[in-house]
Amino acid sequence: MRQLDRYIGKTVLMSILLVLVVIVGLDGIAAFIDESEDVSETYTFGKVALYVLLTLPGSCYEFIPFAALIGCMLGLGQLATSSELVVMRAAGVSIGRLTWLALKPALVIALVGFVLGEFMAPRTDQMAETQRALAQNPGESFSGRHGVWNREGNTFFHFNAVEPQGIVHGITLLQMDDRNQLQSSLRARQAVYQGTHWVMEDVVQTNFSSWQTSREEHASLRWDTGITPELLSLVIVEPGQLPLADLYRYSRYLQQQGLESEDYQLALWRKLFQPLAVSALVLIAISFIFGPLREGTMGFRIFAGVIVGIVFRTSQDLLGPASMVFGFPPIYAALGPIILCMLAGILLLMRAR
Repeated sequence: MRQLDRYIGKTVLMSILLVLVVIVGLDGIAAFIDESEDVSETYTFGKVALYVLLTLPGSCYEFIPFAALIGCMLGLGQLATSSELVVMRAAGVSIGRLTWLALKPALVIALVGFVLGEFMAPRTDQMAETQRALAQNPGESFSGRHGVWNREGNTFFHFNAVEPQGIVHGITLLQMDDRNQLQSSLRARQAVYQGTHWVMEDVVQTNFSSWQTSREEHASLRWDTGITPELLSLVIVEPGQLPLADLYRYSRYLQQQGLESEDYQLALWRKLFQPLAVSALVLIAISFIFGPLREGTMGFRIFAGVIVGIVFRTSQDLLGPASMVFGFPPIYAALGPIILCMLAGILLLMRAR
């Protein structure tokens, strides 16, 4: 039995890895072509390639559930085409055992993906966004295509890039009063964090009043705020690529500032439930192989897997905004498609017995 376990596990594992490599490779090529449109004297093809390379760990994490679905279909489909599954069933191996043997390598991939998404993808994504922003906005440029807006109290701020050493480039601060009227605007080339405050350099400040405006220039200016480099580094990365601890911490920070935090709560629950999502999609794949796709061709199995994966991802993408519009907790939006897939997979497997 151990030899059978290793054989099925190896077949499914290699199929999942092959599909993951193909999907991530295609996504990387598409990203390189898209970024190549912004090539300039400072943002060269080499820096474009570096940007795409740094985003690959995040792409791997994102596509693991999709790869597990199609890879499991391909691996088990190969065994079904060669009648090996029929021989295993005739030898007394139950569908439940075959299901568990196919689930184990998928769960290993999900565990590796979880570690990748927690410890590697957030750092590489931040490095990618920072080096792209600095390459596209060199010198004293204040505005950037990929900059980020945020808010603290009545202060709205924008920045182009954040370096890990606590250096922020291209800062714009807009100070509003309680009636949301603009009181002052400030622009700085960069700011350096000094442990308890920021020191901005090459500052241009404009003050507004009901009858006139005044302009001030400073070589350096102190900025006292509760915003730290760690908080700023979270903003430039997509919520789905952040570690669980940072997602929880930043969602709490947004709630304290009276801002919407549903995006980060939704990403938190999706990250927690990704192993369940992989299990649910693998159950669907196994139920298809033992059910309606038992005699199907390899091409049709791939097509069916792509359709199921698209429907699953689309339902997640639709339920996320729906939770904000209709006010139900984000955990339901993250868990709903997973439960439906698990129920569908279990029902199809029960019919295949």
